[in-house]
Parts: sequence; structure tokens; C-alpha cells
Amino acid sequence: YNGHLSEAYYVLVFGFATDALMDAAGLDAGYRERTGCSLYTVEAHVRYLDEVARGSELTVRTTVLGVDAKKVRFLHEMFVGEPSGEPVATEELFTLHVDQAAGRAAPLPDTARAHLTTLTGPAPAWAGRGIREV
Repeated sequence: YNGHLSEAYYVLVFGFATDALMDAAGLDAGYRERTGCSLYTVEAHVRYLDEVARGSELTVRTTVLGVDAKKVRFLHEMFVGEPSGEPVATEELFTLHVDQAAGRAAPLPDTARAHLTTLTGPAPAWAGRGIREV
């Protein structure tokens, strides 16, 4: 779109990064099939900071900002090439671990919480911001 990624593609890349985080924490497709549980995104904030030209190689760095029994807050930073300097886009997410059969939040497995906790890092200054006023 106009020679660079459109907003939908930034979010698609971030979605793949969320899938990778879930897989690493043991919340993969097999887990979802066995348990009927999954992470549901209930809030997201994307910042588009620079254009990404068609054909660019992207890297996403993920940091967990907080984990409790049923909730995970994390962010993704997208870079062209290796993750250095300023990101071209960011996404911050607030998720709930949901039991789909019960239709409500359910405790995360201890192993998933433990893994996600190891990925916890400090929140950057931009985390937690809302949409700017006009």
C-alpha cells in the first residue's frame, strides 16, 4: 500500500509474534486443543513510527510487562533488520487466559506463568499510553 506496509500487515506481524510467545510458554495449538483454553487479547495499542518498505526483513522483540494468575501484559517492538536503534512500530497488549467452554478467565498453567515471568522486563516510557487527544 503506497509502497510500504499498511496497518493490517503491521498487526499481522505482531500477531505472529504473539503466537511465538504463546508457543514458547507452552500455550501452543496442542495445549489449546487439549484444554480449550487460550490467551484472548482484550486490549491492544499499536504505534506506527516509521514506514516499512516492501520486501524489508523484520525482527520483533517481545517483552512481558506483567503476569498474574489469569492475565498477561506484554509488548512487541518491530525493527527492520536486527533489533537495534528505534523500532518502526510497537504494540502493547493486555490478554486474559480464557477457558472457552466456560466462557470466562481461567488460571494460567504454572509452567506457562513461570516461563512468561522469565521474559519480564522493564516497561519503556511509552508503555501504558492511550490514544492522543486531538
